[in-house]
Amino acid sequence: MVSALFTLCSYAALAAADWTGNINYGSPSLSHNLGLSMKKVMKRHGHSDWSGSHGDSKDAMYSSGDAPVAKFMEAGMLNFTHGVASGDPYPDSVILWTRASPNFDNNKSNATVQGTVPLYNHELLEYVYTSTSPICVSYAVSTDRNMSNVVSSGRAYTSSDIDYTVKVDAKGLKPWTQYYYQFSICGSDNKSPMGRTKTTPWRHQDVENVSVAVYSCSNFPYGFFNAYGNVARKDSVDYVIHLGDYIYEYSTSSESRPVEPQREIFTLYDYRRRIATYRTDQDLALSHQQFAWITTWDDHEIANNGYRDGFSGLNNTEESFEEDGMGVSVDQRKMNAVRAYFEWMPIRQVDMDNNLRIWRSFQFGSLFDLTMLDTRNYDRSITTLGWNTHYITELLNHASRTLMGSLQENWFYNQLVKSFRRGATWRLIGSQIVFSRVNITTWFGSEEDPYNADAWDGYMANKNRTLKTMYDHGIDNNIMLAGDSHLNWVSDLVWLDHSNYSGQTGSGAVGVEFAGAAVSSSSPFGADSTIAECNNQSRLLVRDNEELQWQEGYYRGYYQLHISPQEVNAEYFGLPSLLTRNGYEVSLANFTVEKGANRLSRPVAGGSVENGALQNDGNVLMSNVTHDTESGEWFVHDFSRITIDPSS
Repeated sequence: MVSALFTLCSYAALAAADWTGNINYGSPSLSHNLGLSMKKVMKRHGHSDWSGSHGDSKDAMYSSGDAPVAKFMEAGMLNFTHGVASGDPYPDSVILWTRASPNFDNNKSNATVQGTVPLYNHELLEYVYTSTSPICVSYAVSTDRNMSNVVSSGRAYTSSDIDYTVKVDAKGLKPWTQYYYQFSICGSDNKSPMGRTKTTPWRHQDVENVSVAVYSCSNFPYGFFNAYGNVARKDSVDYVIHLGDYIYEYSTSSESRPVEPQREIFTLYDYRRRIATYRTDQDLALSHQQFAWITTWDDHEIANNGYRDGFSGLNNTEESFEEDGMGVSVDQRKMNAVRAYFEWMPIRQVDMDNNLRIWRSFQFGSLFDLTMLDTRNYDRSITTLGWNTHYITELLNHASRTLMGSLQENWFYNQLVKSFRRGATWRLIGSQIVFSRVNITTWFGSEEDPYNADAWDGYMANKNRTLKTMYDHGIDNNIMLAGDSHLNWVSDLVWLDHSNYSGQTGSGAVGVEFAGAAVSSSSPFGADSTIAECNNQSRLLVRDNEELQWQEGYYRGYYQLHISPQEVNAEYFGLPSLLTRNGYEVSLANFTVEKGANRLSRPVAGGSVENGALQNDGNVLMSNVTHDTESGEWFVHDFSRITIDPSS
């Protein structure tokens, strides 16, 4: 009797572990009643506190009395619909992701539930379709492609409650090691594509070089995501960093790249479906399959120009709720987007009781620390909303204004100090928006409103507190990373009001900022603008901003950082055509930052770039020489348009 009871409890424990092993069941919050009730999910799928399944059988191996018995979905009915992905690597573990589903559509969980029930209630059939057959997925991690030396393995269940996604934390791995991984439907030959990933070095490990690709702003209907595929084809980096705008919420679509749903998105189903659509891009899937990603969100993962209490197109008023939000409130929309993001992205939720927290940090041996911020959604003061620019300009220097909220701000400053004191050579800071001060009077600004108040320039006190932390503690070798603007910017990082800065030599700076153009979002200089027109605007911006050393706005693209103990080298690439899937790219500019210099090496970019404008009369030597990363061939391009025109 005791033995039978022990066996029964063991099976129940194993079943519970298989459910909770899929960490998406805990998102977006464990303790605030915003997630799912695992007891109810397990009971509905034939598991309870006293019955469970074990092994690789499709049917439950054990039941007692009238207990429900799990009936697993047949392996032949299932597909790994969106490949595999990995992310948020640690020295001993990495997040692995896939989706095993009976269909390619997403779970239609649309209803805003009324009354005292969880925000996402998957028990009420009148609101949502719910699965009753669990899907069992196993995973294995090996040191070789043949999967002959498995070092970590396990299994997890998934169901309609989390859109059939699977996200596990593969543990017991070695630092700074490349691995291969694969999922399969339990007890079958139905396998996912094989993925490749890499752990980070342990915190005191000496590392000679780490390379990363940095992306932002991929807008599906405007063109193919060739930038993701180019790095995968070159196999030129260790990790991928994405600074946000992974998706866009707009209704804009195009004939060759239609988005789903074909409307602006608000509901949980909408956000799931939109991310799923983006993940059908072959080069995005390839990059996820080949590299471990470290991501943060910008505004469009939820909605344009978001802040603490709303967005540019939806605010917390009854009128906006009814007319702009399709009956979805600001808070509900945020939760829908956040839930879908955590379900679909290979990301750790570092604080399960703080569903909006995405800010976190990573250590890459003694070489560098990477701090990923949320300057958009966590606790941001009001931003420009299309009608309040003059008002925001009046608030620029108010001490109470914050991009991050006091909790994240204090954490960020402590991270900088801790990184410096532990002896990390470099500090990389992933910030969605451009940090450096940029006078945009000749662009979309004016004499009255000379700055982009939606960037760090709109939050001067927050920016000054950041710079004060760096200068007061002598924290050097700082590299700011930014996206958001759809343009390329490279600047010396400097506190202009408090340092004796020289644009000629770079003295007085405390680091460098590298900001990149978009993967596919169109140029804000004008999608139909010529290279000459874009370069003329770049020259005006460089002229009006002493610390801005290079600016470029014609090409879409990305940049790579090669980080060593002696220097950081940045390579910028431009994509000449996104009208088709191709491997074309142009080398735009290369920059070097030497350890301890805290500025760009002079002459900046070696004195010449392919396009844009360089400070101090640097040369722009336009060649249009293009590398095809797929064939390895070189040619001179004559493309007249980069992105797709959705209106055509």
